[in-house]
Amino acid sequence: MARLPRFLAAAFLTLTAVTSADHVILTGGPTLRRWENLRTPEDQHDRWWANFVRASTLRMAEIRTAYGKDAPLVWIVYQPAYAARGREDGKPYTTWLTELAAARRATLIWVNSGGDVIRAINNRPSGSIQTFDYFGHSNRYCFMFDYGNEVMAASTSWLHQNDLGRLRSSVFAKNAYCKSWGCHTAESMSDKWKAATGTALEGARGATNYDQVGQGTLPVASGGWIR
Repeated sequence: MARLPRFLAAAFLTLTAVTSADHVILTGGPTLRRWENLRTPEDQHDRWWANFVRASTLRMAEIRTAYGKDAPLVWIVYQPAYAARGREDGKPYTTWLTELAAARRATLIWVNSGGDVIRAINNRPSGSIQTFDYFGHSNRYCFMFDYGNEVMAASTSWLHQNDLGRLRSSVFAKNAYCKSWGCHTAESMSDKWKAATGTALEGARGATNYDQVGQGTLPVASGGWIR
């Protein structure tokens, strides 16, 4: 078999690297209003069911602007919370999410647990994850996928920093950009992520605010973003 000229081989390898790159977005779920309505107004969360969804689609648009209109998007979504909120609101939220993914040509992966999230990430090809973003509830120690969904002001499904060693570090590209848009991640979990994966995880000091995502603005951190 004839060998490609060196410059063509280099171009082919570059194209392969670009087209195999993944941009992974992990989206946690909203609270239920029946629990949140028992709290004082200033302590309530997720009046709008799509806070994390809208933030995720804003980030998708940002990625496509930065990495090209065909940049591959992998959207990992915690399904039980959207099914439960959909039953509460009488809306087909999981159907709408499927349609949103299709409209954006994103690969949608439904998950039901932290273990599912780890498997979904580990199943990406080696070196393929170029960016990773998390939108959802969190504290300094974990991503909380269903905060206030099954139990008021508590989570029954999460990815804890002590579980990060189960992630396959080789799935992340060299110099991959990872960010948690949840509260307090920079206060502990970011360090554990770096130790487990070799990749920095930018996170918030203090709480994050999603009030303006409906107006097209990504969340802001009360104490700033730390990388």
